[in-house]
Amino acid sequence: MRFWVKTNLIIKKLFPNSVWDIPTTEKKVYLTFDDGPTPEITQWVLEQLKHYDAKATFFCIGNNIVKHPAVFQSVIDDGHAVGNHTFNHLNGWKTSTKIYIENMTMCNDTICSLVTEHCKLFRPPYGKIKPSQSKILRKMGYTIIMWDVISYDFDERISKNACLENVLANIKPGSIVVFHDSVKAWKNLEYVLPKTLAFLKEKRFDCDVIAI
Repeated sequence: MRFWVKTNLIIKKLFPNSVWDIPTTEKKVYLTFDDGPTPEITQWVLEQLKHYDAKATFFCIGNNIVKHPAVFQSVIDDGHAVGNHTFNHLNGWKTSTKIYIENMTMCNDTICSLVTEHCKLFRPPYGKIKPSQSKILRKMGYTIIMWDVISYDFDERISKNACLENVLANIKPGSIVVFHDSVKAWKNLEYVLPKTLAFLKEKRFDCDVIAI
């Protein structure tokens, strides 16, 4: 299991302006997918979600939306939520606040050109964002969504079974779980996602969109 698969309570308290999980008494979890839309992979994810009657939230890269608008539209048409993941997958710690906000706004404009109504959700790539960037985004009405459980599906050094264990051993009611609908994550995602969805269905969990 990778370090920080399950987000530590101390980390959550240090960054109270971000949403790390959604406390609930219901058996409900929130699956999220970063870095898409990606042809074939995102479509496959949508098929898996539909098969298990599950909803999810997709944090999309603006440049990928521009390149694959039909795939993005499929996410919307299937009733899933979408969020902003910057236009070029920028690392906030390595980017000036001015450029970061401009890049995020480019992604927002791209989403708004295709979707008339959507929740203003933002997930910083790599989970790295400066306080100054976070403050501006929140003033713009965005909710910053982090995670409770990260699968590490993108890490090609871990086995698909270890990736699955990352999720199943740590998921609980209210968890926000991170997957990636990307080429890099495909080897693990193809194995882990169906098994995760089957596990959640067996345990009578509902998979819902993030709507804050």
